[in-house]
Amino acid sequence: MTDDASGAERRGDVPERPGDASGVHDRWLLVSVAGVLSFVAMLDMNIVNVALADISEGLGVSAAAAQWVVLGYQLPVVALLLPVGRWLDDMGVRPALLAATAGFGLCSALAAASPWACWLIAARIGQGACGAVLFVLMPVLAVRSVRPELRGRAMSVPATLGPLGAVIGPAVGGLVLDHLGWRWIFLVKIPLCLVALVVVWRAMPRSGRPRRPDRRSLVDAALAATGVTILLLSLTLVSDAPAWLPLALVAVPPLWWWLRGPGGRPVTDVLRAAGLLRVHGAVLALAVGFAAMHYVVALHLQHDEDVSATTTGLTVLAFPLGMGLAGPLGGRLADRYGARPVAVAGAALTATGLLLLVLPGDGWSPPDVAWRLVLAGLGMGLTGGPTQALVMGAAPPGRTATVGSTVQLARSLGFTLGPALATAAWRLTGPDGGARTALALAATAACLAVPLLALSARGPANLPENVTDTAPAAPR
Repeated sequence: MTDDASGAERRGDVPERPGDASGVHDRWLLVSVAGVLSFVAMLDMNIVNVALADISEGLGVSAAAAQWVVLGYQLPVVALLLPVGRWLDDMGVRPALLAATAGFGLCSALAAASPWACWLIAARIGQGACGAVLFVLMPVLAVRSVRPELRGRAMSVPATLGPLGAVIGPAVGGLVLDHLGWRWIFLVKIPLCLVALVVVWRAMPRSGRPRRPDRRSLVDAALAATGVTILLLSLTLVSDAPAWLPLALVAVPPLWWWLRGPGGRPVTDVLRAAGLLRVHGAVLALAVGFAAMHYVVALHLQHDEDVSATTTGLTVLAFPLGMGLAGPLGGRLADRYGARPVAVAGAALTATGLLLLVLPGDGWSPPDVAWRLVLAGLGMGLTGGPTQALVMGAAPPGRTATVGSTVQLARSLGFTLGPALATAAWRLTGPDGGARTALALAATAACLAVPLLALSARGPANLPENVTDTAPAAPR
């Protein structure tokens, strides 16, 4: 080791590596914090949707303007993932986590106190920027808080609680809206942020220092954020108006320049060297299938089958029920038998559940739909933690934040692409068979994830031992 490296370690400037945070013992309290913050950040993706009409009336703005309260959070979250991942690779987790959690809570309070729509949208943009940091850091925090042989169980916590937050967001938002008003939708997350701050401050070892990005990093961040924002915006708008699809072409130049520059090359090099491209494709495919299914089932039950909103909501909750039950089991199985076989089995179970959703045809009933959703949810719960363990376990030392950002980007794009593709399939088929066609598309996406996960990664021979697909040795 060089003198400079030794000096950096003495100063505490060297970022943690997988397993460093655990030392002699595992810090499951920090893993719990990763799960809670993943839940909070994903909850904010959907909880505000149900309150847009009340926000529009309360602040005296149009429905179109109120929609930017949602986009103001979603766009910076996804747009900043890649530059944030590159930036966080060179600094410690603790200071970034404390700053992002405090900023998220503060922006939530500012959003609740908004006297004008512009204030509210600005607060939501700030929330989104802090949310991007949280999304990148949560898998990093989980993987660094335990020994490698317990990685599957640790990764299953944020991998399960995060999507659960997205799914139950509308239900939680509806309850809060009916009993407390729209401003409380932003306040309910603050106690969780405060608890997370206290735990991180007391339980997480001090390491690393905040680092300002240089001019080159800011240019790279602007290119990546611009391209991803345009792409995400076009996919969001195309659901209502297909004419917005050509806007996606505008995202190509800035993303191409970023990929060819010093900011993008390390990202693509890491993904190719560690053999992670197939796993990222599987994450994208499962997210597309999940989001398309969730969109189609709720719409079809209410508008085509005349099922009440309450019954529809309870039926759709069958999916997160299955996911929550299987999530912890998936992590334990991954630690015992290896992450890859468990992830493949979970993806196959999810695909089976979605394929069975295509079969009922015109005679849907909530119980028939619910047990199929439970089956798909069980599969998604099984595959979430093991897939995250595959990704983070293959991350080269010092690049865990970069890999965390890329997998979160793949998942976020899938969540956006799913409803857009389902809407397009529904419109092309027509009202009679539209729901079945859209569900067939969701099932096809989930089926695609199975071979992508089953094919072993072909990384270089000198990758660390924990990259392999075999089950790790049991702890002594």
